[in-house]
Amino acid sequence: MTRALFLSCSLAVGMTLAVSSWCAAESATTINILSPRNGETVAGTFDIKYEILNAPAGNHAHVYLDGAYQKGFKGTFTHVPKGEHTITVKIADHDHKDTGSATDSITVNVGE
Repeated sequence: MTRALFLSCSLAVGMTLAVSSWCAAESATTINILSPRNGETVAGTFDIKYEILNAPAGNHAHVYLDGAYQKGFKGTFTHVPKGEHTITVKIADHDHKDTGSATDSITVNVGE
């Protein structure tokens, strides 16, 4: 009987931890670059689209091209030289500091 009670309690604790982990993952802030896709060839002028999920109020995206912050970025890269480039999008707080909570990166190849 004691063993059955122990197993039941262990199962209940395990289920609680699993549900808690799932809920935390469901509410975690994420950012995903939707387009262009990783490895895609693009023109020298192209748009980037991304989505932010579950960000606290005041949080927003900062966009980087080859590690350089694109201050005032409005969604379109222009005059990007030919070759391979890395685009990174990070979550920043209302003070424009990187929260470290979410980031996404892709590499694109600028063709003709």
